[in-house]
Amino acid sequence: MKKIVLLGICAITVFATQAQDEAAMMKKWQDYATPADMQALLAKSEGNWDADISVWMGPGGEPMKNKATSEVKMIMGGRYQVANNKGSFGGMPYEGMSIIGYDNAKKIFQSSWIDNMGTGVMTMEGTYDAATKTLTLTGKGYDPMAGKDMNMKQTFRFTDDKHQVIEMYQIADGKEFKAMEMKLTKK
Repeated sequence: MKKIVLLGICAITVFATQAQDEAAMMKKWQDYATPADMQALLAKSEGNWDADISVWMGPGGEPMKNKATSEVKMIMGGRYQVANNKGSFGGMPYEGMSIIGYDNAKKIFQSSWIDNMGTGVMTMEGTYDAATKTLTLTGKGYDPMAGKDMNMKQTFRFTDDKHQVIEMYQIADGKEFKAMEMKLTKK
């Protein structure tokens, strides 16, 4: 009879431990999946924007100037921001799309960028500095002229609810130069 009682107590302990483990696992998963402050930061950019774009083909040169529009929306229940950009570049129609999300577990922003000026996907990661209202991402993009990946840096400065500045920097041989600046004004 003592063995049966002991086995019963062990079984209850195992089931209770499993239930606690399952509850803890569910809590972790829920925390990971639930949009929070950083997703709300991305959501502030929802809407339609006009963009004035300057592009530098190399350090020290004069920029090419272009105009574009950007439609920004949150998807997947407010978890990710998608921006669809349209304009012209060098007299040709231009389209680009970014997806940016914040990984609640890793505590980093992650982004991907595609456009009709290439066939690759640029990916970047980074953090947000609340003091400067700037999201800084770093990663790699393919340079078809050099035939290899190059290091890139992108910043999003949230000036106010109606103005943003996005800058893209190329990094080669340890030197950084601004390749693009996009000044956005919300419509």
